[in-house]
Amino acid sequence: MQEEQLEILDFLRRCTPFQGLPDEVMQHVAATVDVRYCKAGTQIVEYGQPAQVWHLVRSGAVEVFRRDGTLYNRLTEGGYFGEFGLLHRKRVRFPAFALEDTLLYMVPEPVFTELFESQESFADQVETEDRTRLRQVVSRREDANPQMAASLGSLMARSPVCVVAHATAQQAAQLMSEVGVSSLLVVDNTDAPSALLGIVTDRDLRTRLVAEGRAFDTPVADIMTADPVTVQHHQRVFEAMLEMLRHNVRHLPVLRQGVPVGVVAQSDLIRYESRNSLFVVSRIFRQGSVDELAALAPEVRASFARMVDEEASARMVGSAMAAIGRSFKQRLLELAEAQLGPPPVPYCFLALGSMARHEQLLVNDQDNALVLDNRYDEAQHGSYFAVLADWVCNGLARCGYPLCSGGVMATNPRWRQPLRVWEGYFEGWIARPTPETLLASSIFFDIDGVYGQVAWAERLRRLVARQARQSPLFLASMARNALLRTPPLGFFKGFVVESDGRHTGAINLKRRGTAPLSDLVRVHALAVGSESLNSFERLKDIMATDVLPRGRGQDLHDALEFISGVRMRQQADDLAAGREPDNSVEPDKLSEFERKSLRDAFTILSHAQDYLKYRYQGSRGA
Repeated sequence: MQEEQLEILDFLRRCTPFQGLPDEVMQHVAATVDVRYCKAGTQIVEYGQPAQVWHLVRSGAVEVFRRDGTLYNRLTEGGYFGEFGLLHRKRVRFPAFALEDTLLYMVPEPVFTELFESQESFADQVETEDRTRLRQVVSRREDANPQMAASLGSLMARSPVCVVAHATAQQAAQLMSEVGVSSLLVVDNTDAPSALLGIVTDRDLRTRLVAEGRAFDTPVADIMTADPVTVQHHQRVFEAMLEMLRHNVRHLPVLRQGVPVGVVAQSDLIRYESRNSLFVVSRIFRQGSVDELAALAPEVRASFARMVDEEASARMVGSAMAAIGRSFKQRLLELAEAQLGPPPVPYCFLALGSMARHEQLLVNDQDNALVLDNRYDEAQHGSYFAVLADWVCNGLARCGYPLCSGGVMATNPRWRQPLRVWEGYFEGWIARPTPETLLASSIFFDIDGVYGQVAWAERLRRLVARQARQSPLFLASMARNALLRTPPLGFFKGFVVESDGRHTGAINLKRRGTAPLSDLVRVHALAVGSESLNSFERLKDIMATDVLPRGRGQDLHDALEFISGVRMRQQADDLAAGREPDNSVEPDKLSEFERKSLRDAFTILSHAQDYLKYRYQGSRGA
C-alpha cells in the first residue's frame, strides 16, 4: 500500500463510523478514496446536483446549509456530510461551502453504499440507532424542505397596508394603486396597533362594487370580507399554503398577538414546491360541469407527483391532496344545487376518514355523509337529498375518487340523517360499543364539514370529545379494535410479506402501517378530549398531556411521517412507470437504508400498540 493510502487508512481508523470494521474492508475503502482541496469561501456541492461521493473533512472547516440559506451544520476534522443525498435519490440535499482552506477525503458512492448495506456498525453510526435514527431521517427531510423550515416572516417584505372601515371604496382603490398592493387590511385605527376587522382585495372591488353597480363612495366595510381567515406570524409557509387550499382564498392576513403585521398573498407562495396544488384548486372552482371536473384528474395526479418529486413532507402532501378532494366535493355540490334548485332545508356535507384528517394520498375511496336540518321530513325532502347525494358521489367517482365498497356514503340512507339522529348515533356508539359500532366509530370519529352548515360537524366533534374521554369502557373497546391490524414484523425484525395474490412479496403500507398508526393516535386523542382531526395535530394535543411516556409522541410522529412518505413515493413511482398506484411496496426493492428505517418505524408502531394495550386494559372486563 502506498504511503498516501496508509495515511488515509490511519485517518479512517480514527473516524467514528469506521471503528470496528474489518481491516480488509478498511484497506479497500482507503484504496478508493479521492482527495480534494477547497479554498476558503468556495462551494463544495450545490443543491440538486448528482450525489456521487461521501465527504470526510481531513482538515479545515465546512459549513452545510439548508436550501433556504440558513446554517444546518458546521464540521471540522473528522466530520462528514453528503450521506443524506446518497441515500435519497442520489441528489445533493444540502449545499456545502469551505469555511477555511479545507482538505476533503471523498468516498465514491458505490463504495459508500456497499459499506452502508453490508456493515451494520457503519450504517448505525452514520444514521444512529432505532428511534434516534428515524428522528434524524425525518428531521433532515424537514430541514431539506424550505416549506417545512421557513416561517411566514421570510415572505413578508413590507408592513401591512391598512385602511379604516369608514373609508370609501374609491379611497381604498386609490391607496392600493399608489402603494402597488392587491389587498388592504381593514382596521379601526391606522395610526396605532389595531385589531383586524376585515380584508378588502382587488377582487372585492370588482365583484362587490363595480359588478353590482355600487357607488364609489360605498364604505369599505360594506364590501370587505369580515373576520377573514388568518395565520400567525410564527407559522410556517406550508401552513399558510394549506390554509389557502382549504378555504380557497388568495390573501391571508398575518397576526401577532391579534394585531396585523402583514399579508401573505398566493403570489408569494408561487415559488414554493406545492404551488401546483393551489392552481388545481383554483381551476376546480372554474369548471362548469362534471365532465370538465373529471378532465382535471390527470392534473391532480401530476400535482401529487410533483410534490413528491420535490420531497414535500407526507403531512404537506396529505393535506394538499385532501384540500383538492374537498374542492371537488364543494364544486360538485354547487353544480348540483344549480341544477336541482336550492335545498329545501339546510344541510352539511361531511368528509370522513383520511380526507377529514387531511391525510389523503392517491389511493383512497370516498367516505362521506349528509347531516340534515332537524326540520327534515323524509316524505317532503327525501327525494331532493337522495338525488343530491347521487350526483355528488357519482361525480366524485368520475373525478378519480372510487365509490366506497362498504357503502359509507351519502347515497346510503343510514348516513343521510338529521342532526339529532347523528347525535344519537354518536351517543349510542360511545355508550354501548359493539363490533359493528366500533367499526363505525373508527370511520365517523374523523369528520370534517365540507359544505353547508359546517358548524354542525364541529358540534358533533365536541360531543365526541366530551363524552368519549368519560367512558373508560368505550376507550378500552376502541383500543382493542385498534390492535386488530399489526405491523408486518416477524422474528428478529424481519418483514412479514404477502404470500399469495397479486401483491405476493409486498407489504400494504396503509393496512399494516398508516392505518393502525392513525387508529392508535385516535384512541389517545379521544382519551385527552382532543378535537383535532389531523393525526399530527392530535399528537401535539396528546404530547401536551401525560398520556404517553416522554418522547413517545415524537416517535409516533416520525413513524407516521416516514411510512406515509414511503407509501406516497411508491405511488409516485407507479405513476411514472405507467402503473395504477396502490398502497403496496416490495421491501426487496427498497434500499438497505429505507428497509432499515422502515423497520424502525414499524418497531415504534409495535411498541406503541403494546403500550396502548397496557394503558387501556383496566376497563377490559367492564
